[in-house]
Amino acid sequence: MISDRDRAMMARAVQLAWRGRYSTHPNPRVGCVIAKGNRIVGEGWHERAGEAHAEVRALSEAGQDARGATAYVTLEPCSHYGRTPPCAKALIDAGVAQVYAATKDPNPSVSGRGLDMLRDAGIKVTEGLLAKESANLNPGFMKRMNTGRPWVRLKMAASLDGRTAMASGESQWITGPEARRDVQRLRAISDAILTGVGTVLADDPSLTVRRDEMGDIGDATDPSRQPLRVIADRDARTPTIARILQGGNVQVFCASSALASAPAQDLAALGVSLTGVAWKDNGVDVSELLDALGELGINELLVEAGPTLAGTFIRENLVDELWLYQAPVFLGSTGRPTAHLPLETMADKVQWNVLDRRQVGEDQRLILVRR
Repeated sequence: MISDRDRAMMARAVQLAWRGRYSTHPNPRVGCVIAKGNRIVGEGWHERAGEAHAEVRALSEAGQDARGATAYVTLEPCSHYGRTPPCAKALIDAGVAQVYAATKDPNPSVSGRGLDMLRDAGIKVTEGLLAKESANLNPGFMKRMNTGRPWVRLKMAASLDGRTAMASGESQWITGPEARRDVQRLRAISDAILTGVGTVLADDPSLTVRRDEMGDIGDATDPSRQPLRVIADRDARTPTIARILQGGNVQVFCASSALASAPAQDLAALGVSLTGVAWKDNGVDVSELLDALGELGINELLVEAGPTLAGTFIRENLVDELWLYQAPVFLGSTGRPTAHLPLETMADKVQWNVLDRRQVGEDQRLILVRR
């Protein structure tokens, strides 16, 4: 029987896992608590790929107190040798008596094997405690393992009248500094940031995480790397002097016919990775692009793009979450819209449910999902 104490211990493990939100890429965020009765004897979370997993950190802190204890883990302990030894074996060797695993690992190389290893060693295993809360730690990892595609967040900054820029393209700044700080944190939890070449040419963004602009991140581990910058650019028109190319770690998706072009070769000479994908009349085949990003190990994709690419994602129902930062200003009827959506009747309207609404400085932030 699951007690309130068990729920409290797993809730603590979820809190610990969230500390790795900016740093575990491409690994999932995992937390672990080792307890004897009401006493926590060890706890840990996974910080960075290649470093100790949450269970190992917690066992190290617990020491001999781990023998006969109960472990609470937000994700099934791994059973295979990768960059680190299997955590299931570590729990067995430490003499843990019972394990609560919130969610089964969807990774085919694990997927139940870790729990079976624990049971075969005589350890009592209970699955599903705070499963939803634990799964919410890793929406991208869960989705990629199940579908091959990353979790897609579409970010928009708009005025009260739904405009993202003036007709001239001027857009700095619609929202205030607090909202922009929040966006830096949103970028930091992402594995990759996608934009279109039109945005690159018009705004020359860097699309980097700027740690000094993130503000206080509490007890979270500092970001350990920059997200992959991804550009949808059919003809490889991205200028070699574009700010987005600085620092490397850039992926361009262009038409296959453009791969051998001189502009593409110039980008390749700078270390840019180029991949040919299909294009349609209205832009890149975003389904094929998402498949390709999944193959690259991208769990969470942030889309910061102009109205054409944003409209494509919405129209094809490929947005898992829409993050809308709305400023208390009007930009006028000639301003640029958030998304190109050629809708004709009220029956065509795209409806959303609000998951979260909060004030961020002078602006409001809405997190929405398709109804």
